[in-house]
This record gives sequence, C-alpha cells and structure tokens, in this order.
Amino acid sequence: MSVPHEEDARVIPISAAPSYEEPDPVARALAFLRRRVTGDYEVDEFGYDPELTDKVVLELLRPLYRSWFRVETLELKNLPEEGGALVVANHSGTLPLDALMMQVALHDEAGRPLRLLGADLVYQLPVLGELARKTGHTLACPEDADRLLRKGELVGVFPEGFKGVGKPFSERYKLQRFGRGGFVASAIRAGVPIVPTAIVGAEEIYPKIGDLPSLARLLGLPYLPITPFFPLLGPLGLVPLPSKWLIEFGEPIRTDEYEPSAADDPMLVFNLTDHVREVIQQMLNELRLRRGHAFPPFF
Repeated sequence: MSVPHEEDARVIPISAAPSYEEPDPVARALAFLRRRVTGDYEVDEFGYDPELTDKVVLELLRPLYRSWFRVETLELKNLPEEGGALVVANHSGTLPLDALMMQVALHDEAGRPLRLLGADLVYQLPVLGELARKTGHTLACPEDADRLLRKGELVGVFPEGFKGVGKPFSERYKLQRFGRGGFVASAIRAGVPIVPTAIVGAEEIYPKIGDLPSLARLLGLPYLPITPFFPLLGPLGLVPLPSKWLIEFGEPIRTDEYEPSAADDPMLVFNLTDHVREVIQQMLNELRLRRGHAFPPFF
C-alpha cells in the first residue's frame, strides 16, 4: 500500500485515480483481491482509498440510491468542477444515510469525491472508524477541514450533528442549531465557496416517535430511537422506508472576499452561519412542495 509522505501528500481525484478495469467481471474481482493482498493500491494522507470506495462501498450503496430511494439531484451546476468547496447540508433520518447518499450523488453525477466530516463517535468504533477513513471521511475538526479545503477537495458537513439526525419525526424538516459556525470559519480561512444543500426524503426513512435515553446512555449512544417498526419488528425494523429523495445544491456563497483573519471575527462567523442556515431552510421548504408525497405512487 502506497502512502504519501506529509510533504508529498496529495488529493486523489476520481479522474486521476488509477484505472483498474478488466474486461471480465471475474477477472476484475480477482485483480481487486490481488491488489488488496499485495498492498498494491493508493491511499492519501487521510487514509482515503479511492478504489475500495468506488468498487465496494459505493457499489453497495448504489441500489439504495437508484432503486430504493430513487434519488434525484438538482442544480449540480452550482458545484465547482474543480477546487475546494464546502457542501453544507441538513441532517436527518435517525441513521446518517443522507450523508452516504450525498456521497454517491457527487461521485457518480458530479465526478467528484466528497470528503465528509464526521462526529467523534464514528471514529471511536474500530471497524466503522477505519471504514469511514478509507471512504474519504475524517474527523470534524478545523485542522482536517482546513487541510482538505486548501488541497482543493469537496468537503461535506452537517452542522446540526446528532441534534438533526436524531430529532423526532414531529420536527421533520425543521433545522436545528448550527453550532458555533466552525465550518464557516474553515471556509473563510481557505477562501472557498459554501454550497448550501437541501436533502428531502431522509426524514421519512425511520420516523422517530420515541427514544430510550437510559439504554442509550448505557450503550454510549447519543440516542436510541423508537420507530413504528423498531424495536417492534427486530432486525426488520432496520430496513429504511422507500421514501422519494431530492437533493438540491444551492447557489454558492462566496467567502474569498474576506481576509483569512476574518475567521476570528465571532460576529461575522455567526451572521454568515445564520445566513447559510436560513438559505437551507428556505430550500427545504420549497423542495418539499416540489417533491409532494414521500411515498409515490402509494399515496
């Protein structure tokens, strides 16, 4: 396995990733396994493995994206074809499938890998944490965000965090607090645009109608949801409902008009954070109307 030194570290865009295609599916699978065993594959300084991401992880997610949730993307033109940008989206759905669907969308439809910033909890879990890093995710901290943005990456962030993904169904599509605006400060320091993004569809996949806080604390989880089907149906209750999804990328909000030192101005950061939140909320309101029923043609 080839890992670049810090001074030689580089981003591996999809177009520059090594081509591993073989004419026969069996030959492709065998070639993939051979490279895994021999270590003949590339990762970047964050642990991102583009081949594993595309050929295994995203391949497993594509049936959900294309056939189950029937995801449609809107206004892809608002994403830069190259260079850094911060994609800021609403977070919902009890389990963070919205982040994974957005990753598929940008990889397959925009031709760019999305480097997601994840919560500490993800990286405290041995298998999940390692897999997250291999698929291009990293810890939601200013240092990693700044490095990725300065290297020209497309970075994804969900400022609501667990407050958004774990909110009850009665509060669907109502944005929670965006924290202290660390994502805005990172965008200003790197001088990259912020792309407000609205995701409609995730709220309905696991309608959260209750919680088990005592058991959640015992397990070290931020929440343990009760849905109409979980835990009543056991493992079957973990199957997401097939809601119709729309993902819209809004008009970029420029930050290059500010000096990098402006990232230390709390009022500027607060106001810009609040503006991004208002834009996404408005996008959500309009996108819900555009989508209509969550489960067509059943309703």
